[in-house]
Amino acid sequence: MKEKSNIKIFLIKLAAITFAIIIVINVSYNLILADKLETLNKIMRISEKENIESLKDKIRSEIKSGLEKEKILKENDAELLNKFYKKLKNEIYQAEGK
Repeated sequence: MKEKSNIKIFLIKLAAITFAIIIVINVSYNLILADKLETLNKIMRISEKENIESLKDKIRSEIKSGLEKEKILKENDAELLNKFYKKLKNEIYQAEGK
């Protein structure tokens, strides 16, 4: 009789542990991977017309909100862009000379 009771307790514990592991895996998946997979799906669907329009609208709204600010760029970003612009301008000028 005691042996049946031990087996019953063992099976209940086994079922509880299995259920807990399934819950942990599910929660981990939802917290960690689901957001990343959703973002990846959005990137993969960028060629669809609806997504292109949505992206254009997002860029327009970001430009509008940037124009409302007193300063758009931080000083180090402005310096970096200025150096990039000068280098690009120089390369274009050299290409025209050839």
